[in-house]
Amino acid sequence: MSDVEEIRLEPCEPGVLTPADLRTLFLFEKLTDEQLGWLATHGCTMRVPAGGLVVREGDPAEAFFVLLSGTIALTRRVGEDEVTTIRTEQRGVYMGATQAYLRDDGVPRNYMASMRALSDSEFFMVSAADFGWLMREWFPMAIHLLEGLALGMRSSQAAIGERQRLAALGALSAGLMHELNNPAAAAARATSALRQRVAAMRMKLGKLAAGKVAPDRLTALLELQEEVIERAAKSPTLTAMQTADLEDALGEWMDERNITGGWDVAPVFAQGGIDTACLTELESRLASPELLDQAIHWIGYALETEQLMSDIEDATGRVSSLVHSAKQYSHLDRAAHQWIDVHIGLESTLVMLAHKIGDGVEVVKEYDRELPQIPAHPAELNQVWTNLIDNAVQAMSGAGTLTIRTFREDDRLVVSVGDTGPGVPPEIRKRVFEPFFTTKPVGEGTGLGLDISYRIVVNGHGGDISVESRPGDTRFLVRLPFAEPASS
Repeated sequence: MSDVEEIRLEPCEPGVLTPADLRTLFLFEKLTDEQLGWLATHGCTMRVPAGGLVVREGDPAEAFFVLLSGTIALTRRVGEDEVTTIRTEQRGVYMGATQAYLRDDGVPRNYMASMRALSDSEFFMVSAADFGWLMREWFPMAIHLLEGLALGMRSSQAAIGERQRLAALGALSAGLMHELNNPAAAAARATSALRQRVAAMRMKLGKLAAGKVAPDRLTALLELQEEVIERAAKSPTLTAMQTADLEDALGEWMDERNITGGWDVAPVFAQGGIDTACLTELESRLASPELLDQAIHWIGYALETEQLMSDIEDATGRVSSLVHSAKQYSHLDRAAHQWIDVHIGLESTLVMLAHKIGDGVEVVKEYDRELPQIPAHPAELNQVWTNLIDNAVQAMSGAGTLTIRTFREDDRLVVSVGDTGPGVPPEIRKRVFEPFFTTKPVGEGTGLGLDISYRIVVNGHGGDISVESRPGDTRFLVRLPFAEPASS
């Protein structure tokens, strides 16, 4: 259906249906003769040929329709596609200005879907104004209840949605602070230890100078120190068992040469990957047993200093990475709508939720990095990833495999968030995106996470979200268009 397709309806024929005809429609069967007479006078009959567009989604809701004969289809716009939601030929079904009876609260009343006649169809039609009047005048108590229900649902959804966002923000902030605390504390500890080691190096250098070390020997010692540090930087990473064995060998080597506190110095050399062959070479090049003890300690201090500086670099790099991920997640410094690489948002969300995911969940990433950028509201999509990942982790009770995949499906990018939890039973699978529907215990969920995700993906991005589930394999699939959604 084209955006510019005109609606061409045949003139409505007033007075065609009698009160007796109207009583055969289930919607009007309980009305009084007087009410049916009013309806027959104010309503009219309209015929639409096969293929004709009756109402268009988004247009002002100006009429209330009841199907008398024929087959119709209701469709919703999803991106550039029309998705059929209902196809029926049941006599008496209704559509159109179904909320015309609500008080004027400034909210525009538009058609929620498009309706097309699939075969020659006939409708009984009442204007929105007349339908609203009859509902308010004939059923005042019901209208008060319906208005209260509609307004109450809207207010409750807004209040609980705001509460959920604040709770989610608090949980993310707590997780981020926990993640930041670890590298910050590590950097503080390394800095304190580094200060002590540098002071010890200064003292050891003074002792070396006071020991009447010949200038050439001191120069050779400095060269040896640089060589050992360079060798440590290039040494392969050892396992815990290999490191322990190396510590024992180094400790015995130093014991044999009466190195002061050799067993305390050995772990520093082992951590740097320096073996006994390296120390033997150092010993032969010094050619001075009385200088070996002080040289071992001085080089040990230098090695430890390098290791501590590496620890500080790693810790501050981790802090910087977390801050960068937080900025990517919130997009506080970015435009609200832009072309994005969806993987950046997925990665930043995983970082923000790392504390909640925990060590019991294995995260598997299967990304198609060749996928192009898509037009999106990144902060809103990050909220979707947060809801889906959080639900997946909760479904697995903190132990299992979280699999995040991205791939192309026709003209859409697909993000799949899968878990190895117990699955979603078939009887409730169709309800998971309904507002306030939740399978979590009371107090643990509002039932709005998936509803919010649905509205962000479908209404905000012209995409689609669905669930496929069986025990041990549940996947939520988010489909997003590569192109900008067509304007309505």
